[in-house]
Amino acid sequence: MKCPRLVVDLGKIKKNAIYIKDLCSRNGVEVMGVTKGFCAHPVIAKAFYEAGIRNFGDSRIKNIKKLREAGIRGEMTLIRIPMISESDEVVKWADTSLNSQIEVLEALSRSAADQGKTHKVILMVDVGDLREGVLPEDLKDLVGDALKLKGIKITGLGCNVGCFGGVLPTRENTRILVNLAEELQKEFNLSIKVLSGGSTCGITLLEKEELPRGINQFRIGEGILLGRDSTGNRDIPGTYQDTMKLIAEVVELKEKPSVPVGEIGKDAFGNTPIFEDRGIRKRAILAIGRQDVDPENLIPLIKGVEVLGASSDHLILDVTDSEKEVSVGMEFPFRFTYGGMLRLMTSEYVEKVFI
Repeated sequence: MKCPRLVVDLGKIKKNAIYIKDLCSRNGVEVMGVTKGFCAHPVIAKAFYEAGIRNFGDSRIKNIKKLREAGIRGEMTLIRIPMISESDEVVKWADTSLNSQIEVLEALSRSAADQGKTHKVILMVDVGDLREGVLPEDLKDLVGDALKLKGIKITGLGCNVGCFGGVLPTRENTRILVNLAEELQKEFNLSIKVLSGGSTCGITLLEKEELPRGINQFRIGEGILLGRDSTGNRDIPGTYQDTMKLIAEVVELKEKPSVPVGEIGKDAFGNTPIFEDRGIRKRAILAIGRQDVDPENLIPLIKGVEVLGASSDHLILDVTDSEKEVSVGMEFPFRFTYGGMLRLMTSEYVEKVFI
């Protein structure tokens, strides 16, 4: 087989999806399966569908179009605030989009009118993570302006935690959505059907039985794909973590000093590297680099191996203490973080293999 390659276990991903969907369903929460982590590859999306997921979310309209053209059925939601320049495409391909800016809503309204459609929107509220969303005290003004627009329909409120600011989900910050929905019902007689209360990190609230009543949707990608919750730095009980594996080939194996010889400047990426003198060490170079994945996101599956760093095209490992004999031509296995999966899936130079 070709190297480097990403091996994806569809069966384990499907089992993760079934487990998480069942957990959420028992608590009145619908799962929106987030497909951006695997570039909406239809083969993996099909595993989501076979697990019973009927609502799909992606941050790229090109990916939503890909799902549509592959015959994946279900509700399609753009989970990144639309660009005004793509409003026509958003209305054409997505049923719903997440929004927080009146100028964007105005563009969607014009596009919906031109296409003779009604486009659904979920208004995002910033509950502390400082990523996207209107501040709670400004929501009523946004709703008042949005209700004047034709061709769009406000169907829900959403919030995001654990991405930019690393804010953890709590009963209190999630409850904000419930309170705001009640206020909008009273002031505008507006029926809010969807309260999209977070992502994979929100699963902890279900496990602790702390999810506020009324939250009825989670946008989940990592929990299904890797069985992990990065924000909580934990494996999700009941799920598989060995769903994907990177295989890269060793192209050089030599003993070398642990500190470069000569005056140290910046590397090819503008960083000034720092080295510890550990004497002569056995180093392996693999045919994969930063163009494909950040080395910090890789986890060697052979004990005793340390990732030292990478250039654009080469990954450097210290294999001095490897529990397994390393040789040139050897296929070396890795696990990786969510960030690693994003880059590997995006790289056209990494072969994707589905089992």
